[in-house]
Amino acid sequence: MGDTPYSRSEVERLDRLIDDMNAADLAFVAHVGDITSGAGPCTDEWFAARKKQFGRLRHPFILLPGDNDWTDCHRTGFDPVERLAHWRSVFCFTEKIPVERQAGPYCEHVRWEASGYLFVALNVQGSNNNRGRNAAMDQEYEERMKAVDAWIDDSERAFEARKLKGLVLLMQADPFLTPRSGASGFTGILGKLKTLGMRHPLQVALVHGDTHTYRDDVPFPGVRRIEVPGSPFVDWLRAAVVNGELRVVPAGGR
Repeated sequence: MGDTPYSRSEVERLDRLIDDMNAADLAFVAHVGDITSGAGPCTDEWFAARKKQFGRLRHPFILLPGDNDWTDCHRTGFDPVERLAHWRSVFCFTEKIPVERQAGPYCEHVRWEASGYLFVALNVQGSNNNRGRNAAMDQEYEERMKAVDAWIDDSERAFEARKLKGLVLLMQADPFLTPRSGASGFTGILGKLKTLGMRHPLQVALVHGDTHTYRDDVPFPGVRRIEVPGSPFVDWLRAAVVNGELRVVPAGGR
């Protein structure tokens, strides 16, 4: 799931969705980021309330940061880097599932195994991945993407060494979007995906949010793309590994 809740009404609908998930037999729940709207709120209080709300899930839960949760918080007077640091203080190290974590400051970069698949969380953001707004954010982008590249490379090595069935990368951004102006913040990650698809055809999947439209397609040879629905829809996709294949279906609209 991802890109919700954006409003008080979506908070209420998310509570009902959590009830549905709690009634299901699930190995884990993953949210690919954006737990507020592009106009906020980005406040400590909103983050604390979301942590409490997601704490109602009885299943192991993985939350990724989204652009609305930090990069876009400048729109309401916050410093994006400070908001990411606060997000980490609230949500890192709260997973109820055994994870491996990248060493260093990017505590949101985690990975875990389930049903013979390796799932890898990445901090890759919408809003052109925080690139092109000012010099400070460009520096943030450069440093973060070095960590992203290293985490992908390390995870690929783990995937190969463990002889797993599939590799799933999860992130907030839709990297196939073209920026309105300036250089794309997704050139590097798209190159990584193309390379992974060539090396491991039909074993690589990308799960993302950002444009709020359910998709299940093949944008590159060997790479499957799954986009989760989002606001104004408060919904989730249910996935299962059947005969070694990752199968995904919408779980029912709300």
